[in-house]
Amino acid sequence: MTAKTPERNQDGTCPASALREAPTWDSAVLDRENSEFIAKAHAIYDELRAVGPVVRCPFGRGISERANPEASQAREPGKGTGGDRLFVTRYDEAVSVLLDERYSSDLRSVMTPEQRARLEANMPEEIRPLAHSILLLDPPDHTRLRKLVQPNFTARAMELLRPRIQRLVNDLLDTAERKAVERGEAVSERRMDLIEALAYPMPVTVISDLLGIPVEDRERVHGWAETLLRAEGQDAMRDERIRTSMRAFGQYLDGLFERKRREPTEDMISQMLHVQEDGDTLSHQEMVSMVFILFFAGHVTTVNLIGNGVVALLSHPEQHARFLADPAGLAKGLVEETLRYCGPVDYISTPRIAREEMELGGTHIPKGENLSLGLASANRDPARFAHPDVFDITRPDAHRNIAFGKGIHVCIGAPLARLEGQLAFETLFQRFPKLRLAVPAEEMRWGSVASLRGFNRIPVLF
Repeated sequence: MTAKTPERNQDGTCPASALREAPTWDSAVLDRENSEFIAKAHAIYDELRAVGPVVRCPFGRGISERANPEASQAREPGKGTGGDRLFVTRYDEAVSVLLDERYSSDLRSVMTPEQRARLEANMPEEIRPLAHSILLLDPPDHTRLRKLVQPNFTARAMELLRPRIQRLVNDLLDTAERKAVERGEAVSERRMDLIEALAYPMPVTVISDLLGIPVEDRERVHGWAETLLRAEGQDAMRDERIRTSMRAFGQYLDGLFERKRREPTEDMISQMLHVQEDGDTLSHQEMVSMVFILFFAGHVTTVNLIGNGVVALLSHPEQHARFLADPAGLAKGLVEETLRYCGPVDYISTPRIAREEMELGGTHIPKGENLSLGLASANRDPARFAHPDVFDITRPDAHRNIAFGKGIHVCIGAPLARLEGQLAFETLFQRFPKLRLAVPAEEMRWGSVASLRGFNRIPVLF
């Protein structure tokens, strides 16, 4: 069904009498940790967009009604394991929320002083860096923190990295080729797991180098980060694995920061320890939080961007042939269409909170309401992108995607991810034009970590 568009005033707002309450949709739990849900998500998002621009949906983990119909009997009607939340389904409304500072990223913004005091008092010390991260702050705190690190991700800074990233891509593909030769595999029948050989080690190495994490420590740091990816809301306070990882990560960073203070080197951690902007510096808690966010944002989205793009391209023979004819000229287009068609994040799992009673797409938004933004749903909104379910690497407006968000919280590592994706796609297909999936595309399985969309393994032949 399609919701009726309400009449509007001359200034574009809806009269109060015309506002509708968000319709409730209960056909499936939006379950970010169920790979079967992720595989069907775009069809579900199509249904949700037809219901309305803002729909009340059950969120949860471990349950997806379409994957497991009996699961609906294990919960109250309309309730996922994570509770109900308003889900923004369409492009214009998602952009509106992302650009409107009346929607807060900080849960504490709608709490009373007593509630904030209780939250702080009950928060374990090791969790504080996560709870006070730049992702969960509003201006002016967000503005201050972002200003201290943003210079590292300018267009000019990215171009200076290009030769370094290109050498790394070449080295990783050299290694994959050498290993195949050692196994005695013939050309065009050589095997590699794309994630293991390129999509993961390349961005992890780049961000680790930028931050200044020693080579010998990177495996440990990655292990902690993987555990912390699963932290959300109150879970972080209750889950002992998360608390243990955060405690170990914090203790490790204490020692690393001390070494960098004594002997600073040419890296971001050294720079952040000594940077000042209008008298501002980063506190220890802010440093720990920022390093984690940068490490996470600096690699996990790129892993999924590269993996998703290769699978999409190899699954669309006409687009594949078009790209092989001009990899250098079409690499940017492939990156942007991948971000639009199957971007690395399905929806923003940290909700936006309405600071006041508001209207969105003709829908009444009560003060204090939580909204999740469907990035993947918005990027296939037919009102914004013509033939949105068609994968087209020459799509002229693909760059209008909001895969990395928009506004003050746009992903700080987005320029780096785009550059890494371009170099990976261009080099991979120039070197191995016979690259193809080693298993049928329909047998590929989506991974299930937080709200991310990506593959754990991508076996290919080259």
